[in-house]
Amino acid sequence: MSELLLSYYGDDLTGSTDALEALERHGVSTVLFTRLPTATQLERFAACRAIGLAGTSRSESPQWMQRELTPALRWLAARGAPLTHYKTCSTFDSSPEIGNIGCAMEIGREVFGQAPIPLVVGVPQLRRYTAFGELHAAWQGQLYRIDRHPVMSCHPVTPMREADLRIHLAAQTEMPIGLIDAPTLTEEGLDQAVDQALSEYPAVLFDVLDERHQAEVGHQLWRTRATEGALVVGSSGVEYALAREWQRLGELPSPPDFVPAETVDRIAVVSGSVSATTARQMGIARQHGFAVIALDAESLVDPERHTATLRHAIDQGNQALADGHSVILHTAAGPDTHQASLANESARHTLGRSLGEILHQLTVTHQLSRVCVAGGDTSSHAINALDIHALTLRLPLPDTPGAPLCIAHSDNPTSDGLEIAFKGGQMGGDDFFERLRRGGDVITG
Repeated sequence: MSELLLSYYGDDLTGSTDALEALERHGVSTVLFTRLPTATQLERFAACRAIGLAGTSRSESPQWMQRELTPALRWLAARGAPLTHYKTCSTFDSSPEIGNIGCAMEIGREVFGQAPIPLVVGVPQLRRYTAFGELHAAWQGQLYRIDRHPVMSCHPVTPMREADLRIHLAAQTEMPIGLIDAPTLTEEGLDQAVDQALSEYPAVLFDVLDERHQAEVGHQLWRTRATEGALVVGSSGVEYALAREWQRLGELPSPPDFVPAETVDRIAVVSGSVSATTARQMGIARQHGFAVIALDAESLVDPERHTATLRHAIDQGNQALADGHSVILHTAAGPDTHQASLANESARHTLGRSLGEILHQLTVTHQLSRVCVAGGDTSSHAINALDIHALTLRLPLPDTPGAPLCIAHSDNPTSDGLEIAFKGGQMGGDDFFERLRRGGDVITG
């Protein structure tokens, strides 16, 4: 590899592509691997200055993290980047049982020699803000404290019931967490305040309310990095903050000019997202001629009904595409969709892989050039069925930060070069799916 600036582990696939986009937009050439690469696969991207590894820890147990996250972080640490980022969702939703961020921090401390961990969650580009340690996020044009957010406060798996992130993490780790608040970021003596906090606490949360704070946080992350490498935890706000510092230092070339994507006649989408945002987007897609097909999640994860349900779903998707429609096959239409069986970890994995298999079959049969997976947990497991080992950025979609169009890299010719977007539940405007079909064009009617 070339001289790396950053390595990162994404706790789900949509979060991983969010970080990929943030880096590439600022001129940091980046590859995102979907699993540990072979030597040949790694060498193909030797010129990249950032390397990511997409994981599934957001939907996994602490036991899984001890078993799987530990070697992943060790592999990233061995790449030799000055910083390694454990990338979380910008809504920071997690619990002691599922997606435990505190557990990930403890594992990171073991891997990186007990170095203090900076925490950066606010990312103004996605309308996520931290103030005095509390997280706020936008929904439908309005800002909400995360424990009052209409979607995240009632997330079916990891509801956010506490906005103070230090209190939220106290249920997941015994590590005390310091805070550099927004007023401190603008005061003289900031370097000394940061140095003292990092010497007193094993982890320190940095407020981010605006891009001025973001730039200062980026400076502090780079200034205080350990010479032997260290871990930073948080959202893609980490990438945006560091990129501003690298630009200031002259480390980066000019941001690239991305070639617009062409409109395609049909796309296929699979969705396991339970978000009200995705449900609304599917409704708008139907108005634009998409065939929107509901699937029975309970049947897909039932061993006795799985094969027949999968075959029927593929048949329905094939028929819609043969009739000239773009198609969305989904297992939920908002947070009220009943999915009792999916509380089981194995069932969630099965559902994601099943949706990936459906998408793979539709892509091969109809030689589709552009597809989409909606839902963070879904994407993380669906990609295994698509036989994709790496992703690079094709195009940031206009007005849709965090859900870019990517290029798939695969040893399988049917998947290599495929244009694919992975959309987290909260990402995108109402017209996201039709915009994606049009290559990001603004829709005017």
